[in-house]
Amino acid sequence: MSDPANMIHVLHVDDELGFAKTAATFLEQENSQINVRTAASPAEGLEMLAEHPIDCIVSDYDMPRTNGVEFLETVRELYPDVPFVLYTGKGSEEIAAEAISAGVTDYLQKEVGADQYTILANRVVNAVERCRAEREAEHTRTQLEAISEHSADAIIIIDADSQILFANPTVQ
Repeated sequence: MSDPANMIHVLHVDDELGFAKTAATFLEQENSQINVRTAASPAEGLEMLAEHPIDCIVSDYDMPRTNGVEFLETVRELYPDVPFVLYTGKGSEEIAAEAISAGVTDYLQKEVGADQYTILANRVVNAVERCRAEREAEHTRTQLEAISEHSADAIIIIDADSQILFANPTVQ
């Protein structure tokens, strides 16, 4: 059993719900850290995002009423930092370029066979780990800034050429 703190909660949005459920099963078998929820539409996906903690979104492109890039744009407005993988059977350079411009984390074309789920699982895990590391680095930076700003001790960072890179207010 995986450590609950390390679980990766994935939302897979695809209008072909049978495919989404099959993909969910393969992803969960591929990596025991992954837990997948499925949604049959972007609207249902947005409801799930509001109700559940989600670490990564995997979305199809070609869906009725709202395509995957339009869904991505809506997600970015509400949840700007959640990794988003566009996983589509209808791929083209034009769609890839549109997705990149909209801020997609990764882009992957659906293929035949189970090997695609290994690749998808790796991309999801990498995206979530990168996001978590960036969040942790920002948290650490914020803590260090607070410590240095409120320290009664002088804190100075000097480079190899003896140039002062940083000095807290106590130095003055």
